[in-house]
Amino acid sequence: MTGTVLVTGGFGLVGSETVKQLSAAGRSVTVADLDTPANRKKAGALPDGVAVRWADLTNADEVTRLVAEVSPSVIVHLAAVIPPPLYKNPGLARRVNVDATAALVRAAEALPDPPRFVQASSNAVYGSRNPHRVTDVVRADTPPRPFELYSNTKFEAEQFVRESSLEWVVLRLGGVMSPNFSALPLTADGIFMESALPTDGRIHTVDVRDVGVAFAAATTADVAGEILLIAGDDSHKLLQRDVGPALVAALGLPGVLPEGRPGDPNDDDGWFLTDWMDTARAQEALRFQHHSWPAVLAEMSERMGWKRLLLRLVAPAARVFLARRAAYRNAPGTYADLWGAIAAKLGDPCLDRRWAPS
Repeated sequence: MTGTVLVTGGFGLVGSETVKQLSAAGRSVTVADLDTPANRKKAGALPDGVAVRWADLTNADEVTRLVAEVSPSVIVHLAAVIPPPLYKNPGLARRVNVDATAALVRAAEALPDPPRFVQASSNAVYGSRNPHRVTDVVRADTPPRPFELYSNTKFEAEQFVRESSLEWVVLRLGGVMSPNFSALPLTADGIFMESALPTDGRIHTVDVRDVGVAFAAATTADVAGEILLIAGDDSHKLLQRDVGPALVAALGLPGVLPEGRPGDPNDDDGWFLTDWMDTARAQEALRFQHHSWPAVLAEMSERMGWKRLLLRLVAPAARVFLARRAAYRNAPGTYADLWGAIAAKLGDPCLDRRWAPS
């Protein structure tokens, strides 16, 4: 396929890897993202030949102008607001995740030669899945059950794309990981949310570089009209209690995370929006799984190098610091109260209580 690939959110974690893959394959690429100092800095490190268009996708007029002027053969739509920031600003999340997607679809449909539309979605659309009662993996045809703000916005965005007249592909992503320390969600809100997750919840991770391969391949592969599940090989099928401790140990901070709580086996809605996924069809079509979970951890350790020794010195202090900020510190109960913790700290995550404008 010839022509320009327009990548929205091209300076984000997945966007950056997707742009690298497309550029390496000799594709003409235009990145569309917000004009911020951080993105300006990233623009200076783009591969040669990659163009940049500064655009606010929540402005429908800017979207129409962007799509008309670039006239892409493919749109890879990655721009999104995700948890935990989403819970603090649900109005913005809806404008970015849903309204911007709808505007892009309408602008693409208006072109004389409409592009293929590759939509980034999430396994969050399957909702809260109790591993004590649901033992199968999710598949493309597993009925979606949007449960809260994030899963609902991603599913609504999917619907705009799938009901359009465009040639579309939807990629539902698992838990995206990177061996790059700076890409870890080490904000105060990210650390808090990590501590609130049920420790026995199932999560299927994937290396961000493999996600970039998947999106680049989806621009040309014979997958039009398909929903594909993007996650790593079987080594990435983990429990939540496996993930955080392994990551901080790779950094050189073993044992610093506070002990979390398991989920309530009798509460089907008390789990996070992750589960193990059937990636067979996606792997057959896109050939993207190249980095195992052990390999990701080993590379993270290697990249940290001598800094791991310094971090070991601060591990005791880090352990105390994180324990004081744990979601269930001094809280009564045996089981995790994920959504209650999020509501108290970040904002009400439930569908039926707000879509207040920011």
